[in-house]
Amino acid sequence: MALFKKRTVGKPGEWFYCLKHKKVEEGPECPAKDRFGPYASREEAAHAMETARERNLQWDNDPKWNDTPAGRADDE
Repeated sequence: MALFKKRTVGKPGEWFYCLKHKKVEEGPECPAKDRFGPYASREEAAHAMETARERNLQWDNDPKWNDTPAGRADDE
């Protein structure tokens, strides 16, 4: 008898995007480290990578978080 029961996080009706398999899943099928979500719909989950790219661009261009002096690259 196992001491620990395998538990998944999430419920049917929640949608996830699996980064490892590059597919949409209903309910969690893959480990949390390999997925984005939960999303409210299959359509939202299908656009997870596009949403992440948009959010990364917003973050990169947000002056509150960008403290690199003008005219200087981050890696200098």
